[in-house]
Amino acid sequence: MRSNVPEIFGSMVFNDAIMRDKLPKDIYRSLKKTIEAGRDLDISIANVVAIAMKDWAIEKGATHYTHWFQPLTGITAEKHDSFISPQSDGRVIMEFSGKELIKGEPDASSFPSGGLRATFEARGYTAWDPTSYAFVKDGVLCIPTAFCSYGGEALDKKTPLLRSMETLNEQALRILRLFGNSSVKRVTTTVGPEQEYFLVDSDVYNKRKDLIYCGRTLFGTMPPKGQEMDDHYFGAILRRVQAYMEDLNDELWKLGILSKTEHNEVAPAQHEMAPIFDTANISIDHNQITMEIMKNVAKKHNMVCLLHEKPFAGVNGSGKHNNWSMITDEGVNLLEPGKSPHENAQFLLFLTAIIKAIDEYQDLMRVSIATAGNDHRLGASEAPPAIMSIFIGDDLEEILECIEKGTSYKNQGVGKMEIGVHVLPTFPKDTTDRNRTSPFAFTGNKFEFRSCGSSMSVSGPNTILNTIVAEELRQFADELEPADDFTAALNELIKRTIQEHKRIIFNGDGYSEEWKMEAARRGLLNLPTTVDAMPTVLDRKNIELFEKHGIYTETEVNSRYEINLDVYSKTINIEANTMIEMAKRQILPAVNKYVCRLAETMSIKQSIDPLLKNAMEKDLVKKLSSLEDKAYAQVNELEKLISKAPSYDSDKLVCASYYKDRIIPAMEKLRAYCDEMEANTSSELWPFPTYGDLLFSV
Repeated sequence: MRSNVPEIFGSMVFNDAIMRDKLPKDIYRSLKKTIEAGRDLDISIANVVAIAMKDWAIEKGATHYTHWFQPLTGITAEKHDSFISPQSDGRVIMEFSGKELIKGEPDASSFPSGGLRATFEARGYTAWDPTSYAFVKDGVLCIPTAFCSYGGEALDKKTPLLRSMETLNEQALRILRLFGNSSVKRVTTTVGPEQEYFLVDSDVYNKRKDLIYCGRTLFGTMPPKGQEMDDHYFGAILRRVQAYMEDLNDELWKLGILSKTEHNEVAPAQHEMAPIFDTANISIDHNQITMEIMKNVAKKHNMVCLLHEKPFAGVNGSGKHNNWSMITDEGVNLLEPGKSPHENAQFLLFLTAIIKAIDEYQDLMRVSIATAGNDHRLGASEAPPAIMSIFIGDDLEEILECIEKGTSYKNQGVGKMEIGVHVLPTFPKDTTDRNRTSPFAFTGNKFEFRSCGSSMSVSGPNTILNTIVAEELRQFADELEPADDFTAALNELIKRTIQEHKRIIFNGDGYSEEWKMEAARRGLLNLPTTVDAMPTVLDRKNIELFEKHGIYTETEVNSRYEINLDVYSKTINIEANTMIEMAKRQILPAVNKYVCRLAETMSIKQSIDPLLKNAMEKDLVKKLSSLEDKAYAQVNELEKLISKAPSYDSDKLVCASYYKDRIIPAMEKLRAYCDEMEANTSSELWPFPTYGDLLFSV
């Protein structure tokens, strides 16, 4: 029986309604003002909040609390402390103070820091983020927090995101003031991350070392049927999967996560969950929780949820489409084209700021989604290419062209295109088709950043988006604020921006070879791998951008550069060693056993009738024996290459480049030999489940 959704929704969250009910009115008002103003929380208020939060959590079955944070591992972290406090008579009471609410002190030495911290420097601090509600999960009160070092450096993904939201708010308000809007007090970014994933049977999964160690298959040939019939996409959901989705929704709704849409995706065993938009930091917190719950709920159904960007070669991988927009505290979406001239001009200014931002910071956009897993997916006829571009649709592109040239816009019968005149009087929300090949596509009142990988935290991409758009708005405000004739200056600014940055706009097929050549002609960056992309983050313009807006210090940028390249190298190393183990201990012995069986069969048949040709056995023995030798030699070559790899402590770029240029090609060669052996070896003897078993196991 399905749950009563309104009754369970947010039932495990210490949300605004609970705070209003549990806190004294004066404390509640003070807390709200503190949150809205972004000030430090007074300890006297924190003590009252802590007691109410603890009492509520205990009612929900909690015995422990944790400062729930997002270190640079890309996943979440938590250290549980109980509420118990010993008494002199041997009993305990349940206590929780404002100090414990506001600040924690987990050991920082074992989290990635990219050189920010020495191994012996263990101290780190977590600080409560009161803008994101506390919640109870598995009997633990989870308090969303930021995480920083003893020296104040950000060691997490939440802190830079919050900084970027602040700078975007500041610069967006400057623009709104120019249009005479003095009532808006805050502009926030909203995010709706669509989450793609695969479900496979646990019994099958547990027999694949590559899935266990790496999250993706390193060997495997395609089954006779894949996704070519397009019959899985939006198809009827299997009962077992539907039961999983029902339980998943219940768990998400209890935690106030706005799970809205569910459906089958393109590849067999692939599915998607999409939430309703929320404020960026809350939405990203929720997505981190979602990924954890997806995995936990799958276990209850004897399934495994795969979040890797490319679990299977030959079928679509999984992304996380990041729907991004800006909204005022009055509920106005700044990316709605609007109907009045005033709204149109404002919309066009924000639009051109975004166009300029993506063009000038293509490198950072690519860096923000750079991982070893996502490298397999980008541009593989299922995800946008690594070349950054913007899709805005034919109508908007024509409008911008008319503004640039000062010509009339024929679709609306509008005369000479001047900002402040009726530019978009009846511009419909869905004026154009969607473009699934575009990395950054305008979809009516938001931009969809389609390049994000399914397993990654989208705090990084949104931090970059907020920061680069804030920078362009800052430049626009600096130019327009002193102008004597605002309308003329606005018209000139938008016109010039279109002229200088229209190269980033592309509405065509991003998969085509022609686009690669056209992009090169336009001077757009093509950074196909993480190793190609990461060095660009250290460009002086990027360092200056982050420091100017207080997002990262130069030291913090360097730390993330080091961490990302280090993770890349270690990921490939684990995959290569897993391939060696599977080839030596499973694949080669199985194939050798089959060859011996074939040879024995030939011998028996020859003894019965010397005239028998044994054509099948001879062909297979010859083919498989040759492939065995090649695969064995390639295993040895891969082992030798790994032994010569630079140390992880050496230059990170040199190390990552070695894995990209030497190890990955050797892995691909070994896979080709092993996959051909799979296609010619008895399924009875093949040592682990095949793609057919995995993709059609649920």
